[in-house]
Amino acid sequence: MKFVLVNKYDEIVSRVDLGEVGVNGAKTYFKGMKKMPEDKDFDKLWKVMTEEQYDNQFKATLQNQRKYEWWKEEESYLDVEKS
Repeated sequence: MKFVLVNKYDEIVSRVDLGEVGVNGAKTYFKGMKKMPEDKDFDKLWKVMTEEQYDNQFKATLQNQRKYEWWKEEESYLDVEKS
């Protein structure tokens, strides 16, 4: 299974294939890689999730952004000829 290390801006920083270790095993791997043994400190900066979870979260975020049609709110002054 592929796991990703995600920063606080929801960007993938690192990706690894660890087989079937689970998210906790992947978190232990990334904590060792970043030399941050404390969960509390690590969790302030990073998230560990499967690549599939990240993709699903990213797609859901994109769908929510598409639903907001800002131009409908602004249409009164977008057309110069209407002013």
